[in-house]
Amino acid sequence: MSTARFDELIHPSTRLSLVATLAAADWAEFAFLRDRLNLSDSALSKQLATLEEAGYVATERRLDGKRRKVRARLTPAGRAAFDGHIAALREILAGATAPEDRAR
Repeated sequence: MSTARFDELIHPSTRLSLVATLAAADWAEFAFLRDRLNLSDSALSKQLATLEEAGYVATERRLDGKRRKVRARLTPAGRAAFDGHIAALREILAGATAPEDRAR
């Protein structure tokens, strides 16, 4: 179980969706991520660069015939940050009570 730690870097919805998608795969192709998250190439590139700069994501650029292909994966630090963020969100949700529960 990871230590609960809210992570401001991965919390914005686009980055959280990106990290969650990468958490479910070993490597993910740029085109798959772009289509899955409904992002433009430039928006996805920016998000990947931000996460890569933080050490959460590793990217690999390779040639496939004449085309350049990019793929990404979570690093161990990215996995730990994601797991800790999810644990923190679960703690926040567990502390929430319905109004009728507070009246008892």
